[in-house]
Amino acid sequence: MPRPFIRWDFLGQAPCAAPDFPANRVAGMNRNLTVVKVGTGVLTKASDGTLDGGALVRLATALAGLIDGGERLLLVSSGAVGAGVAAFGLAHYPADLATRQACAAVGQARLMTAYETILRNFEVAVAQLLLTAGDLQSEDRSRLVVNTLQRLLDHPRLLPIINENDSVAVEELRFGDNDMLSVRVAGLVGARRLVLLTSVDGLLDPASGRLIAVVGDLAHAESLVADSMGRFSIGGMASKLRAIRQAVEAGIETLIANGRNPEQLPEILAGRGVATRFAARDA
Repeated sequence: MPRPFIRWDFLGQAPCAAPDFPANRVAGMNRNLTVVKVGTGVLTKASDGTLDGGALVRLATALAGLIDGGERLLLVSSGAVGAGVAAFGLAHYPADLATRQACAAVGQARLMTAYETILRNFEVAVAQLLLTAGDLQSEDRSRLVVNTLQRLLDHPRLLPIINENDSVAVEELRFGDNDMLSVRVAGLVGARRLVLLTSVDGLLDPASGRLIAVVGDLAHAESLVADSMGRFSIGGMASKLRAIRQAVEAGIETLIANGRNPEQLPEILAGRGVATRFAARDA
């Protein structure tokens, strides 16, 4: 039976069916799989955008512990452009495209070297996949991505790490972010759950300042936030909620949690911990 195909609108709107292919997700393909997305604000220092070694060690240790416990994981990792910014001695994201892409090229190498070095201590291998919009917009190319990921996920001690190919993907630098990419990948491989790790505990009620533990009305949640981003990041909470809407409508449970406290990931996956949860709609 042919695998269902989803063509995504890369301007952040709803997914639409490609001609002659159903618009449903890959039901049941990887229902034990969790996609973890980690943002630039978690992986880099706010002062200069350089990679935060302590944060990387804590995250990698937590992921290795989950793998030891039998969890199947796929990591979508930001941080490449932010890491490269420091190499060029810049105080903020560059405005011109060529410099931004050069930062991504330098930073991606630094990022993957750090992951590989740390996870090797836990006998966990890493694999890198760099994707562009075009890789997920055609049936043939998306099938190749799925086949590669499935083969990697067959190995119990191998962590696939995905990022946008920012050094060449003009459309991703202008319109995309890794929140949306993580949703697209989770839907493509039929993951059960998506965890967005950011620099805050979750979605906060602006009136009380308290964490919203469970979101029942996504439209109301969207009205509580405004687009904002750090000096070394691309997305913001509003961007996350737009991505989350697509995830829950595709049947993927989604959570926002603090990536600076990755030690609580086992609790979060067990239904506890400090996070904001968005229940999946019936697929």
